[in-house]
Amino acid sequence: MLAIIGGSGLTQLSSLEVTRREIVRTPYGEPSGALTFGRIAAKDVVFLARHGYGHTIPPHEVNYRANIAALRDVGATRVVSVASVGGIRKDLGPGSLLVPQQIIDYTWGRKMTFHEGADSPVTHIDFTSPYDAKLRTVLLEAATATGEPIVDGGVYAAMQGPRLESAAEINRLERDGADVVGMTGMPEAALAREAGLAYAAIAVVANFAAGRGESSHGIAFARIEATLQAAMGRVRLVLIKLCETGT
Repeated sequence: MLAIIGGSGLTQLSSLEVTRREIVRTPYGEPSGALTFGRIAAKDVVFLARHGYGHTIPPHEVNYRANIAALRDVGATRVVSVASVGGIRKDLGPGSLLVPQQIIDYTWGRKMTFHEGADSPVTHIDFTSPYDAKLRTVLLEAATATGEPIVDGGVYAAMQGPRLESAAEINRLERDGADVVGMTGMPEAALAREAGLAYAAIAVVANFAAGRGESSHGIAFARIEATLQAAMGRVRLVLIKLCETGT
């Protein structure tokens, strides 16, 4: 079963034919909200709003372990994360869609693993390629089939939040090789790997990062909502096509 985690701008899936909602409890606490089950193009899908259905949970307080554990426990095998980001690269302006290939983790203090405690053995995962190659491919193919332009590849910088970055911090991220910056990519991707779930992301550029383009002197928050609404409509088309292909 396909799981979709919606970020800022995607707190519900209008294309989802809802069959039920279920409150799931895990050993790691409660996820961000009830899981919404339904069908898209006759395919079973489960949806979860990462920040809660009222968008009330900031990035650094999301219970990522509970979210991933809940999706695994109800039978999800693949996870598509949708997340809003800031564009660092000049060609990644507001409204751009990106399927990242790599990630750099700058977060701190978050629960990063399922394997902790005196009774848990030390466990390492291979994180050379943080995103599942096959799932990335079918996402890109779905976008192509809908005619939606989407960027293949790029490096996602995961920051702590909830504040946005300084221009100097964005300069540093660019030197480190990052193309976009967000706050929710980690530890979500690593936890999905630990849980044995195929995981890939669609990054939606909501604005230029601090010091870049239109954000050279500050972030224009008033423009972000309209940008996300338009872009998320395109993301929904990609997700529908992903389900229609059955891959």
